[in-house]
Amino acid sequence: MSKDRTIATRAFKALHAAKTGFIMPNAWDAGSALVLAASGFPAIATTSAGIAFALGKQDYGVTSAALAVPREEMFESIRKIVDAVSLPVNADLEAGYGDSPDEVAETIAMAIDAGVAGGNIEDKIPEQSGLYDESLAEERIAAARAVIDDAGSAFVLTARTDPLLVSGKGGLTEAIRRANLYREAGADCLYAPGASDLDTVKTLVREIDGPINVVMGLGTAQGNAHALIAAGVQRISLGGSIARSALGFVRRCADELREHGTLNFAEQQISQSDLNSLFARSRAA
Repeated sequence: MSKDRTIATRAFKALHAAKTGFIMPNAWDAGSALVLAASGFPAIATTSAGIAFALGKQDYGVTSAALAVPREEMFESIRKIVDAVSLPVNADLEAGYGDSPDEVAETIAMAIDAGVAGGNIEDKIPEQSGLYDESLAEERIAAARAVIDDAGSAFVLTARTDPLLVSGKGGLTEAIRRANLYREAGADCLYAPGASDLDTVKTLVREIDGPINVVMGLGTAQGNAHALIAAGVQRISLGGSIARSALGFVRRCADELREHGTLNFAEQQISQSDLNSLFARSRAA
């Protein structure tokens, strides 16, 4: 581990047991991590989507192996984010970078060594439209739990299940069932992306036996994080929403410049002096 992150990891664990939930926005590089950390959030996360897009590659719906971000390249970005901030960092570890429980365990060991405070393991098979067989999916979570326990770490293991995103895979009922199985296998936090309306989220809170993560901004700009926390959600993440919004802003800037020759978009920029001051303070802390 590049630096001692024990305090941050324990603080992250405590956030998942607190009486009220918290918002955890997602960064894709050191600069975005420092801006988010300075905004007062208690933790931040990485986004595999944001990191992939920054590299000009694909995420989730990957069409070929050449367009996927391999594990070591993803960890290069994760380490830069961790090293930039003192806050707890949750890592998007996708499907664990391997099908077998041993490969997932190896990825979790790498994450602990990198100093992240927690990480997500999903049950969608990479580059396919299906989910891992239920028994194998449980074994993968159990293997991750064993590595964490052997390390004596407070690392927060989040099990992500994707029936709400993968058609024909059972929807809400299957998401709840799998989440509870993963909880029994050792997950600390459960995550079923695709739930966006408050009624569905309340059902997840009621039916899943453990703290849950809800992602906002996945295909919709609707919803309110404070309302979700009031409904019992323990953790709110943003996935790639901020990164996609940033790239959307880049495109709008380009369109304005090309079509009109104007720089009205520059009115929304953070000044160079403000960024220099922010990064100097953060790096000195």
